[in-house]
Amino acid sequence: MRAGKIFINDLKAMGVLEKVKTVKITLYGSLAATGKGHHTPQAILLGLEGSDPETIDTGTIPSRYSSILEHKQLLLGGSHLIHYDSDRDMLWRFDQVLKTHPNGMRFMAFDNEGDLIATNEYFSVGGGFVVNEKTKVGENLFYKGVDKRAVHGARLHQTHSLTDPATHPTSIHSPALETEALSTNDDEANNTSAEHPPYPFVSGNSLLALTQKHNMTIAQIVYDNEKYFGYTDDDIHDKLMRIWQVMDECIHTGVSSSERTLPGRLGLRRRAPMLYRRLMRGFYPGISQPTLPAIAGATASSSEKNPGSQKLADMRRKRSPAARVVGSFDHAVLPMPPRKTVIPAMDFLSCYAIAVNEVNASGGRIVTSPTNGAAGVIPAVLKYILEFVSDDPEKSITTFLLTAAAVGMLFKRGSTISAAEGGCQAEVGVACSMASAGFAACMGASPETVLQAAEIGIEHNLGLTCDPIDGLVQVPCIERNSLGAVKAVTAAQLSMASDGVYSVTLDEAIEAMRLTATDMSVKYKETSMSGLALNATMMIRAEIAHDPP
Repeated sequence: MRAGKIFINDLKAMGVLEKVKTVKITLYGSLAATGKGHHTPQAILLGLEGSDPETIDTGTIPSRYSSILEHKQLLLGGSHLIHYDSDRDMLWRFDQVLKTHPNGMRFMAFDNEGDLIATNEYFSVGGGFVVNEKTKVGENLFYKGVDKRAVHGARLHQTHSLTDPATHPTSIHSPALETEALSTNDDEANNTSAEHPPYPFVSGNSLLALTQKHNMTIAQIVYDNEKYFGYTDDDIHDKLMRIWQVMDECIHTGVSSSERTLPGRLGLRRRAPMLYRRLMRGFYPGISQPTLPAIAGATASSSEKNPGSQKLADMRRKRSPAARVVGSFDHAVLPMPPRKTVIPAMDFLSCYAIAVNEVNASGGRIVTSPTNGAAGVIPAVLKYILEFVSDDPEKSITTFLLTAAAVGMLFKRGSTISAAEGGCQAEVGVACSMASAGFAACMGASPETVLQAAEIGIEHNLGLTCDPIDGLVQVPCIERNSLGAVKAVTAAQLSMASDGVYSVTLDEAIEAMRLTATDMSVKYKETSMSGLALNATMMIRAEIAHDPP
């Protein structure tokens, strides 16, 4: 939808919109392979009509799309009517992949004489970000609009691709190389802006160093960087609360829906309303057991008493004791106090995650956190915190979202958040990592522990494939978000119980994910060409053949 709107805005800026007679749309790679199941045609056409995903009335989408197909007319930019025949004007080239990204699309506009007057290619790289080959930067990075001319210069150096060698040095963990990477980052920013945010970071190590140097939490680091881009304290507060409002409304819509099935020929039954009713009726009494308090240094002392394999002991990296980062109390985002809690009924986590992804599967409005297919994990974990843990909802929302955002930035820069590039490890895996970090931060964990929670979250999602049945974002996507949310909380608990003893850093896990994504067969990258998608689809076709509707 954003790509379509960007194209129309460019036609207006060039003064050629009124000359357009026809528009041709070509979808490539995984965007074509799963486009129908992902509602891609609806999104593009309504974007060409000038709609925006943040403001469109989602209830009007089915009727508007049906009207376009029935009357074969498209109202470009909401003002210029042209003839549009979907069978002729939208081409599906799943057998071709454009070089920038597997999720590629090409728009072409022709005049009355049939001459090409404008064309552009766009790539959906995850998280609602749209880029193209020419700019290699986000067309919609700035929250206030999709026009890249409104984007602050310092944002334009962000990368998005697995194949960008500058993004992936061979050993990002070398202090000297990390300093070089920071310097390069600054140079890139200087091409568009003479300044950079006050606390720039390109890796987990550099982020951790900033928190220790300035005695600030991760949330505080991200908050002050956002202020650099012109936001006031009120702006940041309002935007964070708006993000949570959309998430919460999505959960509410999912658990209160009266629809029995999801769109698509699978006829998948909605489960969130039933799960929520059972939970609220008390069908699931408290099943959690009191947790034993973590004993400081227990892991280290056990290792000393049982040396066993010296090699394994050496792998456990007991970090040099640094001053605990409490966070600044002279700041708009106050640090979270350390706390312990007994985790109650985890069933709510699954219910919330399933609710969000059922709304996504039915074309409702969600927050790309980090992507549409993985949109249920972060809202579920944050809702869980607010319902069962937090004593200060606004503070928890702020801390959680800012911390999760920092981790998401690291994955976007160091690897990918697109299943078309990296499989589901890039979506649900990254969402799990972000949510785990946010949960740990809301429990008052140190920045080092927060990043370790993020590492555990992604480590146990490495290699996760994307194989949606029938190209629909339903099976296994919906349940996978449920498990991702539960896993996020578990990862955070493990990190907080480990007392700084761990074998793998977040940077190492992100690099491992990048390598895994590079090696993964394209059949398992959101193409529905193998795995569960292939086998289940064959069964579905067989059932249809034997029992036609």
